[in-house]
Amino acid sequence: MATSTTSTLPESRTEPDGSAVIRVLSYNIRSMRDDREALARVIGACEPDLVLVQEAPRFFRWRKHAAWLAAHSGLVTLGGGATASGPMLLCSLRVTVERTQDVLLPRTPGLHQRGFATAVVRIGGARLGVLSCHLSLRREERYAQGGMLLDRLKEMDVPHAVAGGDLNERPDGRTFRRLAGELQDCWAVKPWGGEYTSTPDRPHQRIDALFATPGIEVLGCGVPLGLPDADLRAATDHLPVLAALRVPAS
Repeated sequence: MATSTTSTLPESRTEPDGSAVIRVLSYNIRSMRDDREALARVIGACEPDLVLVQEAPRFFRWRKHAAWLAAHSGLVTLGGGATASGPMLLCSLRVTVERTQDVLLPRTPGLHQRGFATAVVRIGGARLGVLSCHLSLRREERYAQGGMLLDRLKEMDVPHAVAGGDLNERPDGRTFRRLAGELQDCWAVKPWGGEYTSTPDRPHQRIDALFATPGIEVLGCGVPLGLPDADLRAATDHLPVLAALRVPAS
């Protein structure tokens, strides 16, 4: 594993053939209950085109909190939040939005409501589906939700897609393996930066991940190592996952 900063990851750009090199960030932000200024600095330093958020604010004035985070990170809100029961999407002004859809998943009595924040976007000449998720703590429900995630990507009817989030499971888990069996596990394909996403004080497990459909070229993926440790510890109880991807023109 090579030590790296965000500057060693390819920058966003549109290639002459219309393909798009994009930066995608997945981040569990624990409802912005921690140091939101540090959180905004971490997100902004990653210079993402798309941010797949988990545990976005869901209650009183949640839209105001989401708008604050987007503005202070140099981004705009794309979709999700309370209407997706936690997952949310942010994007840069480079992104053209075709459509968004928040999806609530079947709820098991006594457990949290779960959902997907989804969108279809265009960047450069590339058309891309996007999905943010936060899967269940319960093994059987989590496995079913993994299947729903794969089904949802197919239903989006796009040539390429990226999905990611807090899986609440390590790579050897059944649901993680189910997703990696049909999608590219971006860290496994092209590791960059750090591997473990939980916890900032003692990184010891990879339970957050980004996945890409076949046809997308993974240029690097992992936890950015060049960001201030104080910000990473103060921002939330997860570490971010950042990937650079080359998406073919559609």
